[in-house]
Amino acid sequence: MKKLFLMGRSEAGKTSLTQVLKGEELHYHKTQYTNTGADIIDSPGEYSETKRCGLGLACFSFEADVLALLMAADEPFSVFEANCQCFTNRPLIGIITKIDSPFANVPMVKNWMVNSGCERIFEVSNITREGIGELLDYLKEDPVRLTLQQAKDRQRLGLTEWEDASQYGMA
Repeated sequence: MKKLFLMGRSEAGKTSLTQVLKGEELHYHKTQYTNTGADIIDSPGEYSETKRCGLGLACFSFEADVLALLMAADEPFSVFEANCQCFTNRPLIGIITKIDSPFANVPMVKNWMVNSGCERIFEVSNITREGIGELLDYLKEDPVRLTLQQAKDRQRLGLTEWEDASQYGMA
């Protein structure tokens, strides 16, 4: 299973999503520090509520296989800067929580995530479990493994490790 790093503002649903992905019952728990588990790194919301969240993403990109920006579907604004994926060396996905909220505006939140550089976006509800299966399927896929030489070759071409390199004659 891919190791997932979650970043999002306070009360966006990061810890609840962590509980759902582990098959636990939902219970409120305020994340006070970065919790590193076998498959998930859960960060406090304050990390994304400060300037330059991309730097936080870059720091944890070395410990995770995939990074996720997490936003509730009823967010009034985005705390993520445009193109914050440029700080990372891992795939950046978006996870929209609270899609069952009566105030949800999924298209708007999805647009913010695209502008931030998310390559793939998942829509989930921690309450109804809608969309959780699709996210779990993605996380169960094996992470891409490269040799040092493959990484150097891709870097020379300006490719990330998860992009298809077959058009450049690389495996």
